[in-house]
Amino acid sequence: MSELRQSARQLARRWWPVALAVPLGAAAGAGYATVAHPVYAANAYVVVVPQTPGEGANAVNFAQAYGRLAGQPQVLAPAAAASGHTTSELSELVHGTTSPDAPMIEITGTGPAPKEAATAADAVAKALVAFANPSTPETGVKLVPLAAAAAPDRPTSPSAQLDVAVGGAAGLLIGALVMMTRRRDDDPAAAPAGQALPVAAAAQAVPVPGPAAAGETAGRARGKEQAAEPATSTR
Repeated sequence: MSELRQSARQLARRWWPVALAVPLGAAAGAGYATVAHPVYAANAYVVVVPQTPGEGANAVNFAQAYGRLAGQPQVLAPAAAASGHTTSELSELVHGTTSPDAPMIEITGTGPAPKEAATAADAVAKALVAFANPSTPETGVKLVPLAAAAAPDRPTSPSAQLDVAVGGAAGLLIGALVMMTRRRDDDPAAAPAGQALPVAAAAQAVPVPGPAAAGETAGRARGKEQAAEPATSTR
């Protein structure tokens, strides 16, 4: 029983950053979902109809081209007055999406209210049709409104489940980083090489005499030895 408690204490001592950070991150995500302003999205659909039979591939190509033009000023400027936004504001609220195998354009409008999102999508869809159809004799295709935007029942963001999951994942990452940092600090093998070898560092700090200094020291030693020898007298 004591070994089990000791193992549990070791696990708690090692994993407490993760165990603490994950609930905190999830709680932060839930708090963000509670205080964030809701955003609604509505979709309007426009179909590209070829004027010549057998030109389906040409219609798909023009659908992709006009889908990219849905966010351009020449389309947004006429739609801005109908939507109650400026051109720059509308460019942030509306975008077009196309399919690689269907001649259809999806216009998605967003806003803080369901009706505002639907109004923005419908305005851009009508402006795109009005912009494209005068060129039908040259392009050989015609844009036709397929479905108007409907006011959504619920916001697309914030999503409580998604925000809680993202917050928990962020807490897991932060807790893991803290745990790795603590483990590195507690590991003596992770000490810098300069601190692991103080003796070698001290040895390198001792100055080494050069050749000239070494010769001078040897000469002084020989002089002392000769002075210490007894003098011999000659008759």
